[in-house]
Amino acid sequence: MLSYIFQRVVSVILLMLVMSAVIFVATTWLPGDPAVSILGVESSAEERAKVREAYGLDDPVPVQYARWFGRVLEGDLGRSIRTREAVGDMLVSRAPVTLQLTIFALLVAMAIGIPAGICAARWRGRTADGIISTLALIASAIPFFWLGVLLILFVAVRLHWLPASGYALLFEQPLESLKLMILPATAVGCSLAALITRQTRAAMLQVLNEDFVRTGRAKGLREDQVVLRHALPNALIPVITVVGLQAGALLGGAIVTEKVFAIAGIGSMVIDGIFNRDFPVIQGAMLFIVLCVALINLVVDLLYTLVDPRISYR
Repeated sequence: MLSYIFQRVVSVILLMLVMSAVIFVATTWLPGDPAVSILGVESSAEERAKVREAYGLDDPVPVQYARWFGRVLEGDLGRSIRTREAVGDMLVSRAPVTLQLTIFALLVAMAIGIPAGICAARWRGRTADGIISTLALIASAIPFFWLGVLLILFVAVRLHWLPASGYALLFEQPLESLKLMILPATAVGCSLAALITRQTRAAMLQVLNEDFVRTGRAKGLREDQVVLRHALPNALIPVITVVGLQAGALLGGAIVTEKVFAIAGIGSMVIDGIFNRDFPVIQGAMLFIVLCVALINLVVDLLYTLVDPRISYR
């Protein structure tokens, strides 16, 4: 196990090396001039040239990357071109917001998707199965940002049940934080819940036809014991894979969701950085997202051994 973890950590480091270069080069290809974002469109060419020289934007891309990556290795992600705030400090203040939204969305998705998938498999071909499958298909086709707008319009504006936007720290204002997280987490989690429902249903149908399940029924076990204690643990492997992969997608999806619900997280940070051509902000935020996705995949691989003891990485 330790050898496997060491190999995966090395692979994560190599991935970060490659992705750091990809992210840096991609940001330099963005249209627009950071000097214009700083000085404004009415600035002169001489003033813009001085700004580009001051920030090293006139240097060749390999030189810029080497200088930036050297600072990253020292723990310095640079400073925002517009606000001069340290990118690392911006991530520290905004990362909890995005991570909380991602975790809440995953909880909503699993709370809906896993029970729905179990019920659909348990009553395969019946009315309940048809209703669940239809709702899952509809939910998977609805863009989460559009669902977010609908939730704001009806739940927040019309009914006044929940606040439409904002964020509060979970440990400082737990009740207010939960209220503010319900709508965005539901908007993001419903689409993922549809995917989890279909994956759980397919995995459960396969497991319910296994010999050990029929043996359990022959021994007189109740159906809920057969489904929950014997079939479900063996069907969770593909479900965990889907949840792990989608967790990374949720981090990317937060870019749009946070703007819809006016949440000051990493997603809003990336969009503001793109609009302002603030390269250090974009590079630092995207590097953090890639690291989170890589670590999530590592955790998912390790969870396999906890769910299914037959899996070993020795």
